[in-house]
Amino acid sequence: MQAMNPDRIAIIGPGRLGTAFAYKWGRDGRQITIYYHDEALCHAINTTRLNPKHLTEDLGRIFGGMDKVPRLSPRVRATNDLDEIVSEHDFIMLAINMKGLPDFLGHLKPRIARKKRRTCIISPIKSLASAGRKNELITPSQMINSHFFDLQRCYDIVCIGGPFFDVDLAAGHPVCVAVAGNAQVAATVRREFFARNRDELSSYYNCDTVGVEACGALKNIVANIKGIADCCGLGNSFPGTIFARAGVEMRAISKILGGHFLTFLGQAGVGDMYVTLSSNASKNYRYGRDFYEHYTGNTIETHRRVVAGIDGTPEGPGTLKNVYRYLEGKNMYSPIFRSAYRIFNEAGTREEIREQIIHACQFDRRSNEYIGPFSGLVYNLFPHFWYRRQKGWLG
Repeated sequence: MQAMNPDRIAIIGPGRLGTAFAYKWGRDGRQITIYYHDEALCHAINTTRLNPKHLTEDLGRIFGGMDKVPRLSPRVRATNDLDEIVSEHDFIMLAINMKGLPDFLGHLKPRIARKKRRTCIISPIKSLASAGRKNELITPSQMINSHFFDLQRCYDIVCIGGPFFDVDLAAGHPVCVAVAGNAQVAATVRREFFARNRDELSSYYNCDTVGVEACGALKNIVANIKGIADCCGLGNSFPGTIFARAGVEMRAISKILGGHFLTFLGQAGVGDMYVTLSSNASKNYRYGRDFYEHYTGNTIETHRRVVAGIDGTPEGPGTLKNVYRYLEGKNMYSPIFRSAYRIFNEAGTREEIREQIIHACQFDRRSNEYIGPFSGLVYNLFPHFWYRRQKGWLG
């Protein structure tokens, strides 16, 4: 196949993140084409150089007024022609949510198969989906590989992990990300798209694609919990315990899915988790905070009301349901994620929500902060068995 051409890049999905990367790469002088199925929205972006649906109001607050919001570069163009997107661009960012990914891959597959050049798919998606009767968890790259199983010679996948917020990318604030995937392809992506202006955007390479994706998805659930905890009057010390104990569960689940322990200690792990749990720029943090403030006793009604007030889609609630089904099916001990599911999906009072959070952190059955040499060996060789040791007869 012919070599890939890095001169242009396409962004599928004009949401907050897709728009933010269009701002950034437009400033770098790249030719950017945004895809969205709605012709009217594409026309609005092309004529006003602004996204009328996402991100613009937040940029107005940052820059001190809607009249001061920067415009997208003239090099940025929007279209609803998917054939053009695939045929004319060898680097394509999938800035869409996990829920819509399977259907969209069905549209993308025959177009990629017809190309004479290889396609590099760049995925910043931070979520986990359920697959199969056993509700196994799969990452975005695994879902893409599953749909494109017979097109291995036609595409590559590179995944982008945090920490980054869309508003910082759009505004030109310093951002550093993790890039995971095949070493050679990832090096090309880093060189061409993440090194033009390192004052604004830089990157590190991580060979652990699954770990980067798992950390990016799981920390959103923890941010939901942290948003609620900050409304419960639990003091200034307790958030540290949430961070630390949630990290234990994130590392374990990532390991079971095939990730590496050390990934949690990098950009996509503690880096992304720290900012997502501590900033109002985080949709998932705001979701938890607003859920508690607007809680009516009906979790479904409260969820709908909160999501309607947030620009963009918080990934945590959907990921939480998939993770909970997976953990229950495996009979695994996970006090914080189990507590999160009960809070956001089972009716109760505000006081019961507060007690759920306290109990998940303060009454962990595990008494040791670190595992010993023997447990460490079992953890590395048989992670499923190790994680179940506090459930059922293994407890």
